[in-house]
Amino acid sequence: MVKNLQKSLIEKETLYGANNYSPLPLVLNKGQGVYLWDVDGNKYLDMMSAYSAVSHGHSHPELINVLVEQSKKLAITSRAFYTEPFGEYIEKLSTLSGFSNILPMNTGAEAVETAIKAARRWGYFTKGIEQNKAEIIVANGNFHGRTTTIVGFSSEDDYKRGFGPFSPGFVEADYCSSSCDCANVCEKSIDSISKLINKNTCAVLVEPIQGEGGIITPRDGWLKQLRQLCDEKNILLILDEIQSGLGRTGKLFAFQHEDIVPDGLILGKALGGGLLPVSAFLSNEEVMSHFNPGSHGSTFGGNPLAAKVASKALDLLFDDSLIENSREMGSYLANELRSMECKIIKEVRGKGLWIGVEIEQNISAKKICLSLMEEGILAKETHETVIRFAPPLIITKEEIDWAIARIKKVFNSYT
Repeated sequence: MVKNLQKSLIEKETLYGANNYSPLPLVLNKGQGVYLWDVDGNKYLDMMSAYSAVSHGHSHPELINVLVEQSKKLAITSRAFYTEPFGEYIEKLSTLSGFSNILPMNTGAEAVETAIKAARRWGYFTKGIEQNKAEIIVANGNFHGRTTTIVGFSSEDDYKRGFGPFSPGFVEADYCSSSCDCANVCEKSIDSISKLINKNTCAVLVEPIQGEGGIITPRDGWLKQLRQLCDEKNILLILDEIQSGLGRTGKLFAFQHEDIVPDGLILGKALGGGLLPVSAFLSNEEVMSHFNPGSHGSTFGGNPLAAKVASKALDLLFDDSLIENSREMGSYLANELRSMECKIIKEVRGKGLWIGVEIEQNISAKKICLSLMEEGILAKETHETVIRFAPPLIITKEEIDWAIARIKKVFNSYT
């Protein structure tokens, strides 16, 4: 009878929902900490964290308390008025990040669109680019969201098919992959970007680690080279840390591994504490001064409820030692995955608790994820040959050991 409930719920979602996802065949109805439960009562270890949105764990009691208390007090007014939680939130985010100006949005894609707008206005009003000529350089293999503007500069044909025409003003350069066989891959990538820079270039927009691309980590030194190039050519360096930011890689921000500072930073996912969609574009006065009343906005962006939850989510990164745990447990998890020495594994890569396991092309990553589900582990594939392991940042060594035993069992069953 319970199994029939799960089947009927899947059928209902399939019947009434658009077919734009291919979920694993289970229906979840409860989450707590690092665990999820389906409607049959089966318990699973969450090794996906909603693409880094649940870094604090599911239903964190302190976040739930803030959500409930603020919702009783004031949830949304729009930015037509000042509100008490918003000012306190952006002051905290500015202090933690070092960026002087914050523009709040809701989803990651909205924050990326905001960054694009900011970069273009800076290009026109500060750099003096001719109107409607601004160009932004992006990297191949990128993923920045699903709006028509953003998918227009994606390298993935499936993201673009049937959605054109697309916005002009974007050109694609080579990303720097640490797994590339090229001896001078950083120089190749930097040269690729450099050759695309012209008088109309206003920004370079990249992910410091490509998430949807397969947890692609650049070689050490690449971001420093990119920072230097942007300085030399007077163009903005904008980093999309929607997935990599807020402790996921073992530092507050991924760019801190290279000891640089971008001109603009895009945050989302974990900023909402796993409860609400909260995002932001962070930059400096020179870039942000070009926004004026009416030039950009969001009804829900920066609402009191989101501001209060995001502010608490930032506190908990430090109060719960989530950044440190990500660094330590991420290193432990990666080493355990590498020590399996499974024949189907080509590479284990990533930073912190954001790890991609690339497998041989003749093996279906989705089938492995289905097998992991049967063992009580929830993970998701990307690009058919990479399995992502990105558990909540609260995960313990004992929970990782439990997972590794089952991951090893599943992987070896495919050899």
